[in-house]
Amino acid sequence: MMGSGKSTVGRRLASTLGRPFIDSDKEIELRCGVTVATIFEVEGEAGFRRREAALIDELSARPGLVLATGGGAVLLEENRRHLRERGFVVYLCASVSELWHRLRHDKVRPLLRTPNPRQRIVELVTERDPLYRDCAHLVVMTGRQPVDMVVREIHGAMQAQGSQAQRGQAQESQAPRPTVSEDPAST
Repeated sequence: MMGSGKSTVGRRLASTLGRPFIDSDKEIELRCGVTVATIFEVEGEAGFRRREAALIDELSARPGLVLATGGGAVLLEENRRHLRERGFVVYLCASVSELWHRLRHDKVRPLLRTPNPRQRIVELVTERDPLYRDCAHLVVMTGRQPVDMVVREIHGAMQAQGSQAQRGQAQESQAPRPTVSEDPAST
């Protein structure tokens, strides 16, 4: 989800692993020469999602990188399938309150340009949480814990998953679901 810490955690994880880091939204902006917001304005969300799907297909086929996707990448089944089958997917999960705290001053994200951006966050979390979970190998809560703690948890799970794969076992993650029934008027 936007505001969950994908770019911050992704960069730090990539550094820890000695791998390149790519933020798919930034890569789309680099390749198109305009912002994601401009792509949304010109092509609509559907146009942006087509570009995003092509990029995820390309990048998920590349071994050895850390990829932070946009929060809506999971909306397309083909993206979820490519990510899950080609990599180790981590869902950085944050509560609606935490996301609102992080995003409340954001004026750039197209999906938050609404009369009630907090309610929009509630709607997005409600819609996307099951899709994130469907795609993820690991769910990590990103409340107020330090980034290094989150990175250590992911790195440890990756190492454990590698060991389990050698033994032919699958890893299951049991993280609590984010709170989405919060009163949108509260802060």
